[in-house]
Amino acid sequence: MKQLVILSGKGGTGKTTVAAAFAHLAAEGPAYRCEVPPIRAVLADADVDAANLDLVLAPTELEAHDFTGGAIAIIDPDLCDSCGICTEVCRFDAIPEPAFPDPAIVDPVACDGCAACVYQCPPQAIHMEQQMAGQWFRSDTSYGPLFHAALRPGQENSGRLVTMVRQQARLLALDDSYELIIIDGPPGIGCPVISAATGTDLALLVTEPTVAGAHDLARMLQTTEHFGIPALVCINKADLHPEGVTTIESFCRQRGVDVVGHIPFDTDVTRAMVEGLPVTRWQDNAVARELCRVWARVVSVLEEDKMHNSASTP
Repeated sequence: MKQLVILSGKGGTGKTTVAAAFAHLAAEGPAYRCEVPPIRAVLADADVDAANLDLVLAPTELEAHDFTGGAIAIIDPDLCDSCGICTEVCRFDAIPEPAFPDPAIVDPVACDGCAACVYQCPPQAIHMEQQMAGQWFRSDTSYGPLFHAALRPGQENSGRLVTMVRQQARLLALDDSYELIIIDGPPGIGCPVISAATGTDLALLVTEPTVAGAHDLARMLQTTEHFGIPALVCINKADLHPEGVTTIESFCRQRGVDVVGHIPFDTDVTRAMVEGLPVTRWQDNAVARELCRVWARVVSVLEEDKMHNSASTP
């Protein structure tokens, strides 16, 4: 079982468009002029802060599970004597000074969960409670099972929730002998990206032919190289700025990284997303044909790695 993660330096580069197309091609590719045989794949949307793969794959929700994040301080008004010590020790100004005889109250948004007030409260009127930070879901799609999540606004621990989504996808893949996990990763290079990418077999980096795109690509390659993840590059909207494409290709040659696709700009991508369909299923156009070629190249690299690992196993 292999794991493919699709990453981008920022949101809006086309990462989810590529992930949805791969989900479709893995399941139904030969019926859409794709030469790659069907591959049983589990899908995972690891962009828990702004998940949107489900918008394109039209899933049917099968399970929903709560995800708990950090703890916040809770004050028992019956025990609080309005001494104000909690206000003094709170470094985050989360507890306004109480006006006797009213009990102190905690601002849940400002509370950082450090628990200093708990240890300093003379009447022991404060305790910590875990917050419900979001949910993760198991759903079914026309292209295979999908694991995705929704982190509540302002909540932390997105890296932990990404790990949860990946773990559930991996367990199902192992239990039911799936061949591949396709992970739609979060943008950027922060903790959620590290949680989504660590331990995967291949990363496909989706970029754009702009100065910002080249800069973000460099940061992504530094991240994948640091964690020992082989990477391929795909340039989206490549026909809009040929000079930018040349710059990115030159940079990738210097780093020994293959550019496996040049996806043209096409408003059919937007139309397909509005209809809730992968662009490869929308219609046979230049974007769909190029994505088929990129998918074939990605599968080829994964197969080469699989054969290499099999040959090196005593």
